[in-house]
Amino acid sequence: MKAVLQLKQSQQLTLTPQLQQAIKLLQLSTLEINQETSRLLDENPFLEREDDDPAQPYAHGDAPASSAATETKTSEDNETQAAETDWAEPTFTASGISDDEDDGYSEVAADRPNMREHLIWQVNLSQLDHRDKTMIGLLIDALDENGYLSQPLEEIVELLPEELEISLDDLETALVQLQYLDEPGIGARNLSECLALQIKAQPEEMPGRDLALSIVTSHLELLGNRDFVKLKKLLHCDDASLRNAQEIIVHLQPKPGAAFEQRAADYVIPDVLVARVGGIWKARLNPEAMPRLRVNQIYANIMQRRDEQSSEQMAGQLQEARWFIKNLQQRFDTILRVSQAIVERQRQFFEHGDIGMRPLVLREIADQLELHESTISRVTTQKFMLTPRGIYELKYFFGSGVATEAGGACSSTAIRAILKQLIGEEDPKTPLTDSRISEILAQQGILVARRTVAKYRELLNILPVNLRKSL
Repeated sequence: MKAVLQLKQSQQLTLTPQLQQAIKLLQLSTLEINQETSRLLDENPFLEREDDDPAQPYAHGDAPASSAATETKTSEDNETQAAETDWAEPTFTASGISDDEDDGYSEVAADRPNMREHLIWQVNLSQLDHRDKTMIGLLIDALDENGYLSQPLEEIVELLPEELEISLDDLETALVQLQYLDEPGIGARNLSECLALQIKAQPEEMPGRDLALSIVTSHLELLGNRDFVKLKKLLHCDDASLRNAQEIIVHLQPKPGAAFEQRAADYVIPDVLVARVGGIWKARLNPEAMPRLRVNQIYANIMQRRDEQSSEQMAGQLQEARWFIKNLQQRFDTILRVSQAIVERQRQFFEHGDIGMRPLVLREIADQLELHESTISRVTTQKFMLTPRGIYELKYFFGSGVATEAGGACSSTAIRAILKQLIGEEDPKTPLTDSRISEILAQQGILVARRTVAKYRELLNILPVNLRKSL
């Protein structure tokens, strides 16, 4: 077979370093953008912030004058108060408690005490002797994050050194002392015991207390299944008495250790701010999400005076700085264009809430803005919009639709809002079944199958009908 040399012409997309950087910046979140900016500021001397010169606009663009940063989850206000209050620091160790009186109290605590520290502090204030405190300290170390003692006492005894001379009876006594500290429910070995300890801490004259104690001790499964008929038969009580007992139980804490969990506050700086201006909903960029950068002219002038060989590396860094500023500006311009298109399509949401959400897919915005669908996907991921109704990820405004009798479509978000409203207004004695909800929606012109109703209900973390039933 004879070899033949042929010329073939074809088109191929080449991802230049500048294009690769533009795509990367587009898909990064605001936090990641700030991290990438900080990295380049440390590595590239040609890049600097404009923070010291507020008169200069960001990357020569039109940045808004106002700003907003929204905290979506905040620590409780009393955490700050606790940080300003002296309190005892724990002195337990695995083998006992320090006898040093100077160790009883420490300087101001920076954070709220965790569960172990709080329990140790309570034990330190008690009149128990050193040996009892040591045994309680051992049990505190064995508690899980929810405050339960999941490890059997027999196993704990076997793990202890013989020279401590701690028996099973000693640990059982220590457990009782632990369970009767000021945090009822801590130290329980199961849910039934946890709830029972909390009920026992209530005043004896409380209506329904004894009945509630009987339920959590012997009939907790029946209560969980909402089998009220059988409960009344076994406990020989009427509806009013059972209702009082149930009210006590539902207000108990099944995870008493959860109150001590230290969760750092999660902050979200929205990329876009939405407000109504002259009767029209408008989106604008949030300047707090936009790094203000510029090229350092001092280094740029120095580079021009260098010889060609020594300035080659600096020229690369200068080009990198210019690319980054340009791509960063392009990123925010694209986010603003997409956000404004979303606001225009979802105007009814801003007027009426979730019930006004209309079906929307990425392709609609892509066609309107003449962008690729993948670009819209990158823009709407981990980008947030601050609205008068709260803060939402841009992806929240996209969703499939369900057909209506009028030939239109209703978004899944709107259907979930209607479903939540229906269940919120139902009679707790005769809650709505998924089939009945499907019928009600059909009467409103929304054609939704029972299986779809069940799926939406589960997405809303709403219990099935048999578990929503109450007296």
